[in-house]
Amino acid sequence: MESQVEIIQINIAGKDQPGLTSSLTDILARYDAFILDIGQANIHQSLTLGILIKTTSDKSGAIMKELLFKSSELGINIRFTPISEERYTAWVGMQGKNRYIITLLGRQLTARHIADVAGVISRQGLNIDAIKRMTGRVPLHEDERAPKSCIEFSVRGSLTEEATTAIQEQFMSFSNNGVDISFQRDDIFRRSRRLICFDMDSTLIETEVIDELAERAGVGAQVRAITERAMRGEIDFRESFTERVALLKGLDVSVMEEIAQQLPITEGLERMMTILKRVGYKTAILSGGFTYFGNYLRQRFGFDYVYANELEIVDGRLTGRYAGEIVDGRRKAELLRLLCQFENINIAQSIAVGDGANDLPMLSLAGLGIAFHAKPKVKATAGQSISTIGLDGILYFLGLKDSWIER
Repeated sequence: MESQVEIIQINIAGKDQPGLTSSLTDILARYDAFILDIGQANIHQSLTLGILIKTTSDKSGAIMKELLFKSSELGINIRFTPISEERYTAWVGMQGKNRYIITLLGRQLTARHIADVAGVISRQGLNIDAIKRMTGRVPLHEDERAPKSCIEFSVRGSLTEEATTAIQEQFMSFSNNGVDISFQRDDIFRRSRRLICFDMDSTLIETEVIDELAERAGVGAQVRAITERAMRGEIDFRESFTERVALLKGLDVSVMEEIAQQLPITEGLERMMTILKRVGYKTAILSGGFTYFGNYLRQRFGFDYVYANELEIVDGRLTGRYAGEIVDGRRKAELLRLLCQFENINIAQSIAVGDGANDLPMLSLAGLGIAFHAKPKVKATAGQSISTIGLDGILYFLGLKDSWIER
């Protein structure tokens, strides 16, 4: 009797132990079984291993018998499920569908956060391929826990443009519940980002430098009011910038060094920059603030490029004017495009991070735009946002795990 082709799904579960996968696949090798798919996951020293094999009817019995003996010897559970060719063909057809990465990020992730996201995935007909924890293992005691938590879903399915927009809107609405959620297409560009551009004020530093200068000049309230209106998009950045700089006329430049030394650095900046440089990213500051402070951050943290505004100085005092072209929203987007050309990368390989309305052009242009602790209008417009933790949260949106980062 002629042997028939058989497809068998093997599911193994039990305590993880050295050599387990090796001993099981060695049995398959001795019977020339063809492995169609394999996947393994470990959680708290418990292993789940799935293997899909193709064999023939004259060998399948012996394979299953030996695997049963070996599983008994190892103290693990094993289950065999026959798979029809029709079912296998349908599964293969699913592999051509789009893949997406959903990243959950917060100080602490709860079952409700995960259930809400899983519910959206289910309602949109997406299939979850994998779930993995990006941050370190969670201690039992609250005071020992890391100040951040991140989980990544890998999902697959077909989405219309309207469905994609709907998903992003739902995820953005969850951000009011203590979680940030990134929804990205898992394509070649996500895996090959090369350039990341940052706004400076209220992004890399927890202040607006022009407000600090204004306080020293005695015009703090006037300048802060103009700044807030500009960041909310209520007035044109160029107009507001000119008005604010004019109010600084006569301020001694020695104040700038004093402010630079006391800049409140945003949580996670140093860790983020250390890792970005380690993995080869080019980094840039594209700021509507001032070159003096951008260069200070460049020297301290190792940014590759700084583009900001130059204050005019005469006889050691600010004149109330600026030199050169204003770095506004349009100019930021233009600089992002030019840096991509200079670095010879596709614009889809770029990332932009900012908080204000004048950052929206570069956030929209970049392959990945992240609104960081942003104003409501910016957060609502940007594709991704981080509002719960510091700048090093960006590393998880790039797919970097703590277990890789901390090596």
